[in-house]
Amino acid sequence: MIDEEEIFELLRLKDGRLHHREGQELEFKEQFSLAGLADYFRDFAAFSNNRGGYLIFGVKDAPRILIGMSAKSIEQFEKIDPEKITGYLLEIYSSDIRWAQGTVEIDKMQFGVFRIYPAVTKPVIAKKDEGKDNIIKNGEVYFRYGGRTQKIQSAELESIINRRIEQNNQYWLDLMGKIGRAGPQNAAILDTEKALIEKDDTRVLVLDEDLAGKLKFIKEGEFVEKGGEATLKLVGDVVPVDKVEVVQRVKENLTKVYPLSANELATEVKRQLPSAGQNQIWACIKENELKDNSDYSAYNFRNKLQEDKYNETGVVPSVTPSIYNKAAVDFIVKVLKEQQ
Repeated sequence: MIDEEEIFELLRLKDGRLHHREGQELEFKEQFSLAGLADYFRDFAAFSNNRGGYLIFGVKDAPRILIGMSAKSIEQFEKIDPEKITGYLLEIYSSDIRWAQGTVEIDKMQFGVFRIYPAVTKPVIAKKDEGKDNIIKNGEVYFRYGGRTQKIQSAELESIINRRIEQNNQYWLDLMGKIGRAGPQNAAILDTEKALIEKDDTRVLVLDEDLAGKLKFIKEGEFVEKGGEATLKLVGDVVPVDKVEVVQRVKENLTKVYPLSANELATEVKRQLPSAGQNQIWACIKENELKDNSDYSAYNFRNKLQEDKYNETGVVPSVTPSIYNKAAVDFIVKVLKEQQ
C-alpha cells in the first residue's frame, strides 16, 4: 500500500523547490510512459537489491519542481494491470519483486507512485535482455547507489551473497531442529505443489479435490490402532489418484467465481457509469473494504506459500492482486451514483 503522508513529505517544498533529493530510496521522473517500462523495471530491481524505495512521477528535472503528470501520462499510468506487470517482472528477473502502485493529489496535480520493497531473496538477477538498446541485460544485477541505478559493485554483491548463505544456513538449522524434536522416524515431507506427503520414497497420502472435502482428521492422541503406530482416522471415500492438480483446479474455480481483474472491474464500472474516475473506483474499493469481503472479491495468490502465510498471519503480501465478481461492479456503480 502507498502511504500518502509519506509521499506528501517526500514531495514537500522548501523555498519553491523540493526539500528531498533523489537518493538510495527515492527517484523522480517527469512523466510516466508505458514505453519506458524497461527503464522503470531496472530501477525496481535496483531498489529491491538495496533497501527498497519510491519511484515518483510528476516532478520536473531541472529545476526540481512539482508539475504533476500530464493527462496522457495519467491515462497510461491508470492502464497498468498489476497482475501483468508482476508477470513481466517474474519473466525478466530471477526473484520475486514486491511492489505497489498508487496516485496522490497535491494542489490539484496528480503524481504517480511506485513503491518497491526490499527483495526477500537477493540478489535479483536479470534473466533476459529487455528494453530499448537492451537497457536490462541478461545476467546483470542492479543496485541503488545514492541517486542513481547502476550495475552492482563487488562489495555490495559479496555482502548480499554472504547474507543469503547465512539465511539458508538458518533455514536448515530450524528444519533440522524440528526434525530432531519429532524424531526422524516420525518425519515426512509434505510437497504442497504435488499435494502429497512422502516418506522413505513412499507416497503416504494424496489429496484429490473431491476427496479433500470428505476427509476428517481426529485430534492427536485420541485414536491409536492397537499393535501399530499412531493413526489418523479418515472418513470418506479413499480413491487412488495417479496425478493431482489441486492447486491448478483451485485457481480455475477461483477465476470462475471472480472473473474480473482490477482493470477489467474499472472498465466495466466506467461502461455503466462513464462519469466514474479511476481514483474514485479505487477509493470506493478501499473505503468499503471490498478486498476483504468474499462477496465481492478474492486474493489471487501467486503460490501456495503466500496463501499459507496469509492464512497464518492475516497479512496480505503487498503485490497480491485481487480479482472481482459482477456483484462488486454493481456495488461500486450504486455507491458512486449515490455520491454524485
